[in-house]
Amino acid sequence: MRHAREASAGGNYPYAVRQCQEAVELLLKAALRIVGIEPPKWRDVGPILRGDKFPRWFREHVDRLASISRRLRKERELAMYGDEDSGVPPEELYTAEDAEQYLRDAELAADLVLKLFEEAARR
Repeated sequence: MRHAREASAGGNYPYAVRQCQEAVELLLKAALRIVGIEPPKWRDVGPILRGDKFPRWFREHVDRLASISRRLRKERELAMYGDEDSGVPPEELYTAEDAEQYLRDAELAADLVLKLFEEAARR
């Protein structure tokens, strides 16, 4: 998350998006592990979050988290390589607004997973 914020502040919006994707992927895989589910090796684990192993308050956010994960998964390659079909580089695809939205999404995921972790640690 720190690298994403730094990249965004420095105008490197594609890298900020990429770092947000990595953060969300790892956060959601951590959430699965917290409740005893071994995460799969693929990047978008959003659909696996839909289960009854999570507390009710977390399940209320699962649709949003799954949507964030899915959108960022789609952005991963574009943020790295650009749009290879049209030849548009990543630097021309992303704006400060894009980076800020994905940062907010990643921060939401981080807040929720941290709360889940703290709750599990108290048990």
